[in-house]
Amino acid sequence: MMDFINKQNKYLVFFVAGAALLILPLLLQTQGNAWVRIVDIALLYVLLSLGLNIVVGYAGLLDLGYVAFFAIGAYMYALLASPHLTDTFPAIKAMFPGGLHVSLFAVIPMALVLAALFGVLLGAPTLRLRGDYLAIVTLGFGEIIRVFLNTLDHPVNITNGPKGLDAIDPVGILGFSFGKPHKLFGEYTISSVTLYYYLFLILVIFTVIISHRLQLSRVGRAWMAIREDEIAAKAMGINTRNMKLLAFGMGASFGGVSGAMFASFQNFVSPESFSLMESVMIVAMVVLGGIGHLPGVILGAVLLSALPEVLRYVAGPLQEMTGGRLDSSILRQLFIALAMIVIMLVRPRGLWPSPEHGKVRKNGNGGGGAAPPPAHHHAGVILDNPADEVPGGPGRPMSINP
Repeated sequence: MMDFINKQNKYLVFFVAGAALLILPLLLQTQGNAWVRIVDIALLYVLLSLGLNIVVGYAGLLDLGYVAFFAIGAYMYALLASPHLTDTFPAIKAMFPGGLHVSLFAVIPMALVLAALFGVLLGAPTLRLRGDYLAIVTLGFGEIIRVFLNTLDHPVNITNGPKGLDAIDPVGILGFSFGKPHKLFGEYTISSVTLYYYLFLILVIFTVIISHRLQLSRVGRAWMAIREDEIAAKAMGINTRNMKLLAFGMGASFGGVSGAMFASFQNFVSPESFSLMESVMIVAMVVLGGIGHLPGVILGAVLLSALPEVLRYVAGPLQEMTGGRLDSSILRQLFIALAMIVIMLVRPRGLWPSPEHGKVRKNGNGGGGAAPPPAHHHAGVILDNPADEVPGGPGRPMSINP
């Protein structure tokens, strides 16, 4: 069935999916802007998950501090699109008497470059680390960034500390503001959250195209070789140092862009929005959906970001049934944890794993089992292991090549 869809009706499926994505916010808007806002947040998490998938899924580098790049992009935009710098520093106010109002065409490249730079700075000292040790170092990096944002309000007030930054400008393109509703055809009104939906959707599609092309490129194959066996990849001539730094930088750049979009969407940022739990949730989205597989990563991000909001309508009535003895927020966390445990037990490789992962070789007769290891002959005796051969015997001539 999937082969038929992929080969025969590929363009029809793309057309139907595109039309559904275009109509979705307009339909949800009729039920209230809250539902559109949930989808907007889900798209931001999809953008974050796609960026982390480059680091974890392609290169196999476990990064538990990915939320730091999210925070860097958010605070960069907040500082450049809020009155904080002009109110704090008279010199900046004299240079920009009308305030700093950075356009979208400058925000995205700046957030991308700044986050990528910090990604390379994180990757450089961790090149020799793997597994749990790499996870601990990246976790510490994420916490260091959060602590810095929380304490850089003295002696010079840069981030405004735990109070955060507010009055952030919404995204604007050539005078068109995404922060207010607009009339369409004189009657129909498109809300601000619907406009942000289309902006985030464009960024997600662009990110998916880049990730797909990277996966099929020589760089993507080099990342996957490092993921499977770094020593073998290095022996084959792959520059593992540069490839790892490139993975950190590319993944971080998507996190920075999503952070800038988050700041413009919320109009407020604070260090509490970039806690360790956010990093864990982003990693869970990648693993739950299917590590290294773009459709699976998107599915996991949508489910885990939208599920807590949908469960509000389930946990609330349960709290009322128990007379308020059970907290609705605790019930939501319990339901999410149970759902994740059940999915991991039923689908241990994710909801939509990569078809290449775990592929079984077929033998020459067309059977479904794995092909048996080749047998080696020596002096009329069948040897199952080449290591059992006698050096120089008829089983295999001596050679300097393996």
